[in-house]
Amino acid sequence: MSSESITVSHPARDQNAAAPAAPGEAALAKRWERLAYGENQPRWVRPSAAALLLVAALVYLWNLTNSGYANSFYAAAIQSGTKDWTALLFASLDPSNAITVDKPPAAFWIPALLGRVFGFSSFTMLLPQAVMGIASVGLLYLAVKRAAGPAAGLVAGAALAATPVAALMFRFNNPDAMMVFCLMVAAWLTVAATQKASPALLFWAGTFAGMAFLSKMLEGLMTVPALGLAYLLAAPVPLKKRLLHLLGAAGGITLVSGAYALVFQLTPVSARPYMAGSQGNSLWELVFGYNGLSRILGRGSEFPGGGAAPDFARYPSGAGAAPGGGGAGFSFGGPPGVLRLFGGEFSAEVAWLLPTAFLLLAAGLWFTRRAARTDAIRASLVLWGTWLVITAAVFSFMSGTIHAYYTVELAPAVAALTGIVGVQLWRHRSQAASRAVLVSAVLLTSVWSFALLSSDTAWLPWLRWTVLVTGVVGAALIAAGPIRLGRAGAAAAILALLSAGLGTGAWTVATAATGHTGGSPAAGPDSGRNNQSMGLAAITSPASTGSRNGASGRFRDSGPGTAQAMAGGFTEPLGNAAMDKLLQGSTTKWSAATVGANSAAALELGSNTSVMAIGGFSGSDPFPTLDQFKQMVASGQISYFVPGSPFGGPGGQGPQGRAGAPESENPGQGPAARGGNGDDSRGLGRAGGNGTSSAITQWVEATFPATTVGGSTVYKLHQ
Repeated sequence: MSSESITVSHPARDQNAAAPAAPGEAALAKRWERLAYGENQPRWVRPSAAALLLVAALVYLWNLTNSGYANSFYAAAIQSGTKDWTALLFASLDPSNAITVDKPPAAFWIPALLGRVFGFSSFTMLLPQAVMGIASVGLLYLAVKRAAGPAAGLVAGAALAATPVAALMFRFNNPDAMMVFCLMVAAWLTVAATQKASPALLFWAGTFAGMAFLSKMLEGLMTVPALGLAYLLAAPVPLKKRLLHLLGAAGGITLVSGAYALVFQLTPVSARPYMAGSQGNSLWELVFGYNGLSRILGRGSEFPGGGAAPDFARYPSGAGAAPGGGGAGFSFGGPPGVLRLFGGEFSAEVAWLLPTAFLLLAAGLWFTRRAARTDAIRASLVLWGTWLVITAAVFSFMSGTIHAYYTVELAPAVAALTGIVGVQLWRHRSQAASRAVLVSAVLLTSVWSFALLSSDTAWLPWLRWTVLVTGVVGAALIAAGPIRLGRAGAAAAILALLSAGLGTGAWTVATAATGHTGGSPAAGPDSGRNNQSMGLAAITSPASTGSRNGASGRFRDSGPGTAQAMAGGFTEPLGNAAMDKLLQGSTTKWSAATVGANSAAALELGSNTSVMAIGGFSGSDPFPTLDQFKQMVASGQISYFVPGSPFGGPGGQGPQGRAGAPESENPGQGPAARGGNGDDSRGLGRAGGNGTSSAITQWVEATFPATTVGGSTVYKLHQ
């Protein structure tokens, strides 16, 4: 849509020429018009953009705290950052700085700083992610608008806001929200830099890509080739300058990521926490091993300096390696392959517009094949198309640990391609080829949405038929051609948009309306979770009568006897008021130690004390060693040892579990009072950890007497 100058008329002033408005009033009115509508663009643009951001804000902010502490593993790190500056800098799991989480720290800085100012809570923890989501929608709108016009920008922004996995992650405390926001800033700056051939803008794009790296390591750099290729192809300067500008952008990435690496390396080991996920207390081992090659290639992939990927498959978890999951860890979306993103849990997260995006990308590249090198639309197709292909390929074929919510990184590319090419096809619908592709896209989207909605026939059964009918009718109207269509063109456009947006939009609203906890949250309505083939399990005791949501780890108690909900392998045990009280009475550096970060995080959040996670996230990190642990105990730094497992155990408590049956504080009631999982968890702790965590557990059990607190076994280490 071309931009035209707008002449604003004032009928009242024309009729009353004898009494003109005061100069100050006229100037004020003109400034208001510029603010409300902008200059040299249609009057509907800014109000429409404001409405888009308002809708995104409603989706991402409404009832934001319905997930409580969300992922307790990261919540504990954020809470620790509110108490200690070293914990804030390095993303320590505990404020006494025993060990970090297994991710870089950038995603936790803003929530922790907000918690320092206003107090740590679910709201202060989740608000930054929601704001980043709103900003990401706005940035995508601006990036697409700059290349393809405001209509394309609005469609792209709306498509991102209506993507279920985006609503899931922008209302959750995983690092993905910060990563996507930083990548969206980098993409917007790259689009502007490409049109202006600006090395300064490209450098700043590199710095934000570096921040994406500090949010989720190599995954944050996965889309950098797309940004670089677009600039290399389309910037209006000679090739030599383009290469030099890209070198400057690489310097921006290095400056940000290297600065943190330098701080980490120069900080004495005694003054910082152990780097979780590494076997040698190494940041680079975490980058290229645990969070790098082992994620892509699976078990047996080792960092060159040593340190194999953890053998998650050995854990006795009901949601362990799914069939075809690569044998190296958790694959919650089915076996690697071309169809992974179109089936299982992945499809409901991000695939609503994914087939259409591939179709539109191919069509857009074909129609712009003869465009000038610097053509803005083709440059955007290269950027978002390369982004789509790279991320889709990695997520489809990686053999290591993968969660469906990783696909939030796909969402901006899918949305951008839908907006850019969809609007261009509509503008050129008088041409038979454009009309044919547009009809095909509308039909494909409606039929695919019908199939996805059919995975849960009990949830809004009328919706899938509405989507299908509107898509067929809209496609028929478009196929009729602009001459026959006449005034029905607006109806055809509305029907096409409804068929594309109703299914994914409704799934997104259902996602936002549902609370999520645990390590592998999933998008969608509560009612359909167990009807989907997601490869997840929910484990309860035989006496349990609660309804469960296997995908996201939510467990709704409906009576006594409820045990634990298994959230993708990460348990969220019930609350334990007696344990909280015991730990709160401790005066040592660490109130307790337990095997595995999830057990430690639950204890830490429940008691608001510092709890050591032996072995880090999976219990397999060699920290502390048995000798180190003995020294800590001898010097009176740890009060209690609570047996646990890498993915949670009866020693911990999930904050969301407190709505369940109250825990008995009678020491005479043993682990059976919590569903019979008590003593089993001690075995899990030994099996789940490495030799170090097992040795510590065995030494404690052989050296100190056991007692029972609120149904959980506890060993008192400090007199």
